[in-house]
Amino acid sequence: MPNLASTLKSEIARLARKELKSEIQLLRKTVASHRGEIAALKRELKATQDATKQLAKQVNKGKPIEESPAAQSPRRGRRPAGFTADGLLAIRKRLDFTQAQMAALLGVSALSVYKWESGQTTPRAAQQTKILSSRNIGKREALRQIASQVG
Repeated sequence: MPNLASTLKSEIARLARKELKSEIQLLRKTVASHRGEIAALKRELKATQDATKQLAKQVNKGKPIEESPAAQSPRRGRRPAGFTADGLLAIRKRLDFTQAQMAALLGVSALSVYKWESGQTTPRAAQQTKILSSRNIGKREALRQIASQVG
């Protein structure tokens, strides 16, 4: 009988480990995701603390407070809000420009304008600001700017 008891005990232990294994794997995944979230929050906290220290230094020196680049653009590393390929096409059509004329206005190549409009690439931040500022000008002003760049 001791053999049956030890066999039963070992089988119960094996089944318990098997059930616990799946539960532990789920917990490990959860812990890993929480650790990632905590790390992101720590980075955000450090950036906020650095910005606060910088502002405190400016206040102590009596300088006017300037917004940090991170405060100006919370979506750092991404395109500024408002740029889309369709939007660029709409601006160009509103101005009744060819891609070459639009490229001259923005100071880039016609191929760049083509790729931006087709969505193959995204313009850099400097070009995006030029594109977004071209929304507010008329055709005459745009032609004047092109002529002043060429001449």
